[in-house]
Amino acid sequence: MTIAPVLFAMVSAQTASLKLPLPTPRQVEWHDMELTSFVHFAPNTWQDKEYDDLSLSPSQLNPTLLNTDQWAKTVKEGGSKMLIFVAKHVGGFCWWQTKTTEYSVKNSPWRAGKGDVMADLQKSCKKYGLKLGVYLSPADSKHGIEVGGRAKDPAQQEAYTKIFREQLTELLSKYGEIYEVWFDGSLIFDVSDILAKYAPNAIVFQGPQANIRWVGNEEGFVPYPGWNGAKYDPKTWGTLTSADGDPNGDRWLPNEVDCRIRDTWFWNTKNAPALKSVDTLMRMYERSVGHGGVMLLNQTPDPTGLIPATDVKRVKEFAQEIERRYGAPIVTSQGKGKVVIAQPSSPMVVDAVSIMEDIHFGERVRKYIVEGMVDGKWEMLAEGTAIGHKKIDKFDPVRVASVRLTITEAAGEPIIRQLAVFRTQH
Repeated sequence: MTIAPVLFAMVSAQTASLKLPLPTPRQVEWHDMELTSFVHFAPNTWQDKEYDDLSLSPSQLNPTLLNTDQWAKTVKEGGSKMLIFVAKHVGGFCWWQTKTTEYSVKNSPWRAGKGDVMADLQKSCKKYGLKLGVYLSPADSKHGIEVGGRAKDPAQQEAYTKIFREQLTELLSKYGEIYEVWFDGSLIFDVSDILAKYAPNAIVFQGPQANIRWVGNEEGFVPYPGWNGAKYDPKTWGTLTSADGDPNGDRWLPNEVDCRIRDTWFWNTKNAPALKSVDTLMRMYERSVGHGGVMLLNQTPDPTGLIPATDVKRVKEFAQEIERRYGAPIVTSQGKGKVVIAQPSSPMVVDAVSIMEDIHFGERVRKYIVEGMVDGKWEMLAEGTAIGHKKIDKFDPVRVASVRLTITEAAGEPIIRQLAVFRTQH
């Protein structure tokens, strides 16, 4: 939706008077990605475990076929706009040429110890038009460090804080722009100076500088309503979940929905049957992106360093199904005010609507109903509360002459970026 400069200024002034939480331009851009990808790969990939038990020496890790172009191509064809790599999981193994620890790729036979997955990924993401993100675990089993980066005593804490800060500096300063930074389990010490220097616009997951939050589950859905606002408290901010959403909060803290294409984060020899079906992935999509969040779908390279062919095929099929259902709306509309109508050129059978607010001006809608004109009368199709970036509503197929969105409660004047009408069923 394009707003003329004068009108934009008027709406902005109204928004300020409402005291609604507003997203930054980077958060708006992040929302618009809708679908992103994780890649989990660590020594536990060889151990058939979800967590590194430290039983393998780096000398035993040699992913001979590792090809970050394959990773990037896979997630791109799967519809993702960003690849977030787990550069260090909780075990502490580092996939880049770090100076901070011997438990790293430099002591692996892969590429004679000269390999650097982050360097490869920087090139691959550029090649495939993807943004690059990084997961750096504050927990580190190799160094005896617990969740959040917490050590057992002050001396160990001081030593590890120095190590972690150097690792973060390496990752943020050597590989171009890092779009998103993951501090899984939050962070007990300050790295704000490093973020400010090397990644001032980054999306940050957990920790004191968080500007997105964990949804609160790993099953691929935002509990509804998934309000984007939250009340700031420096003691709890980095650990808030969707349960803490508050439309009257004072900061914008949207939900990221991290979920798995298999039933584990890491590849193992037993989880191939757990590969999710397209229908299951679509249910996750409709309850994550369709509830205003960003869906972060994990991929799991095997010990060769490649994402399995079955998974590559499935994620591509998933993207194709998103496009089939939601790529070509029957009709769209937009507007300001309490009522927006979308009218096709002739009566059509429909079974879904997608509603988007213009979140530049905050999350204004509090309650709404969707109706269809059926045989000359308005009939209820769906109703809800939160819309935010996007709300997808599905209903039984019905032939309508037009579709009407009515905002029954709002904070200020509603601004609807798009009302789109679909027929998703075959």
